[in-house]
Amino acid sequence: MIEDVKIIVSNEVIKRMTALPAAVQTKALEFMLKFQTDPRSPGINYETIQGAKDKHFRSVRVDQNYRGIIFRAPRDNVFIWLHIDQHDDAYAWATRRTMSVNPVNGALTLTNVSFVENTLQRTAAPRASEPEPCYRAYSDRDLMALGVPEAMLPAVRTIRSEGDLDAMQGELPVEAYEGLFLLLAGDALSGILASRETRVDRPIDTEDFATAAERDESRSRFYVVEGENDLQEILSAPLEQWRVFLHPTQRRLATRSLNGPSRILGGAGTGKTVLAMHRAKHLASGMVQTERKLLFTTFTTNLALDIEDGLRSICTPEQLKRIEVINLDALVFRLLKAQRYEHEIAFDYEAKCAPIWDAVMVDFDSALGVSREFVRDEFEQVVLAQGLETRDAYREAPRRGRGVILSRKKRDALWELFETYRLQLSAKGLKEPDDAYRDACAILAKESAPRYAHAVVDETQDFGPQALRLIRALVAPGPNDLMFVGDGHQRIYAKNKASMSRCGIDIRGRARKLYLNYRTTEEIRREAVSLLEDIEIDDLDGGSDEIARYKSLMHGPAPERIQGASMEAIRDGIRAFIEDCLHENADNRIGIMAPTIKLRDQLAKQIRESGLKVATVNHRERLSRKDARIFAMTLHRAKGLEFDAVAILVNRELDENLRKLVYVGMTRAKRMARLYTALMSNDSAPLYARKTHRCD
Repeated sequence: MIEDVKIIVSNEVIKRMTALPAAVQTKALEFMLKFQTDPRSPGINYETIQGAKDKHFRSVRVDQNYRGIIFRAPRDNVFIWLHIDQHDDAYAWATRRTMSVNPVNGALTLTNVSFVENTLQRTAAPRASEPEPCYRAYSDRDLMALGVPEAMLPAVRTIRSEGDLDAMQGELPVEAYEGLFLLLAGDALSGILASRETRVDRPIDTEDFATAAERDESRSRFYVVEGENDLQEILSAPLEQWRVFLHPTQRRLATRSLNGPSRILGGAGTGKTVLAMHRAKHLASGMVQTERKLLFTTFTTNLALDIEDGLRSICTPEQLKRIEVINLDALVFRLLKAQRYEHEIAFDYEAKCAPIWDAVMVDFDSALGVSREFVRDEFEQVVLAQGLETRDAYREAPRRGRGVILSRKKRDALWELFETYRLQLSAKGLKEPDDAYRDACAILAKESAPRYAHAVVDETQDFGPQALRLIRALVAPGPNDLMFVGDGHQRIYAKNKASMSRCGIDIRGRARKLYLNYRTTEEIRREAVSLLEDIEIDDLDGGSDEIARYKSLMHGPAPERIQGASMEAIRDGIRAFIEDCLHENADNRIGIMAPTIKLRDQLAKQIRESGLKVATVNHRERLSRKDARIFAMTLHRAKGLEFDAVAILVNRELDENLRKLVYVGMTRAKRMARLYTALMSNDSAPLYARKTHRCD
């Protein structure tokens, strides 16, 4: 590869490569490797494209029938591979497009000029009843600062509704579409640019394509080839786009230097885990003068295993050596075991703790005026969450959000139950996880140096106060110490609600949000969000979060809610749904979900009996290593996974906790989703019923 030449490949080419016939893929790869060696070689015959709107476009011969489209910059030996297709289609594609540098934000932009012309012709005579254009109050410079290509401005000026914007989404850079949507949602231009950290005050050389290619906005769709083996590695195997192409905001958040902890919020499918993995890779690449590792932790073993696989696909062996991926329960178990901890951590509450709790509650006095459920919640959300160890501490403890005022006498009576429960647990050699976390913090406080150099935390919404305090204790305060990613909408363990600031984690000035959903269709996203109506969602730091500004980039069929008269009818309905999905694409992966292990196993058994192969997803398993297309799991185990289609079965009323679980399950689907409900004797009205059917 020649040093003074810059070769760039668009994400369009990488996507197209996998769709080409195998023989053409081989020839295209051979040509591109030759092209990489020296794109100025006389053996490469650049042909001028007649009728092209961009005079710098050239075609190159891949074989007798296929052509590649190259943009050759007017200076600096920059070559950008833009497209590959059959001869006539490739030429037609090239005649409709131009390449440029955005004069305000400096990004590389590829514009479909024919789309702009057609849009202007179609909207030339607006009807009297049409609303005013949405962006009439913004200057051209404002819109280009958001990422709108200069050549797209006339088309953007015709947008009069969110529907018009959605129709233009495929022709806009992703950051431009997001910015325009946020303006429609009511955000201020200055706020959008500030949250992105977009610079619009620097001079831009619109013919300097080499510099433009290095900017974050460009790198969301163009890849700069960095070495001799780089291009072959990317093009010779199926590639998940997230490994290479990040939204500009994601890339900045992954690579920026910070003076302390940061928190990233984002709805389901917005790329939080992808961002977290790239953050870990970035930090690991700079960890050359420390023996300590970077901790990447999450809530469940399954997610930790999947994250480990993801990191292997983007990190070098040296970077991987500096990262430890482990779920927090396993980390605490290992830490305490090394200290010869006297207790077993009771991670399985139902099996270990519930019998002891029930025995203690025999002495519960109903005259206290609270329910048995309230007492358990009080223990989890006040005593365990705050690490209270004495009656006096409980008397003085704040009880925000508990809803019932307790007198000193009532607190004393409850404390007797709590104290008895803890003593009986201890007598059997058991500790609740939160108490064990607190013991681990005490051990760390006595150590001379922190265990880790950095920590990246996924699924933060499911970590309680003691877990957050432990994470804080594992890493010394300092630059780039902690990054937390999460989503309060996906909290499925109510007891773990926590405020980061009250756990010693100050994120002021370092909190950001991701808005664009890359996984789920807008139809599925809206349907799932309707499940959370009237449920208050927090921002993981004591404030409130909202979901109105989230948006999906894809569209598809609306999900359906189907009521079944019997399990047999539901089984037949799900089987037909699975068969339809596999008939459409034999490679589709389908998730079958239920709230409980018992219902999951019952459903999986019935589907297997109908002749379909179903893999059950259990604890400590990598989904990627299962030889199946259909996967059965509980809704809890669905966290962090994704499938082409999802079928969810519930057999009880959708209370608040189950609504959150179904939200998580439904947002695992990329294209299709169905919610099946077994009929109940007092079946309530569906929470969302735009499409409600019966299967009998």
